[in-house]
Amino acid sequence: MRFIEMTGNQLAQVVNDKEMREQDLINAGITHDTIVRVNEHGDIEVRHEQCWDVVGGLLGEYHQRIKGITGLDWV
Repeated sequence: MRFIEMTGNQLAQVVNDKEMREQDLINAGITHDTIVRVNEHGDIEVRHEQCWDVVGGLLGEYHQRIKGITGLDWV
């Protein structure tokens, strides 16, 4: 599976209210400096000390939103 990694701050710019609200990010333990990744299916995963945990998903044209904000491609 390919991903794009980003910070919690970048993720907050990518998501919209239909996907996750700001409070949802906070409840998932995502801060501005948290390392997160999104796979090509739109699953959002947050990095913990020993593992990755799925915390939500993106909808619609998220591919372009992610690439526009991060400047990265899927790897």
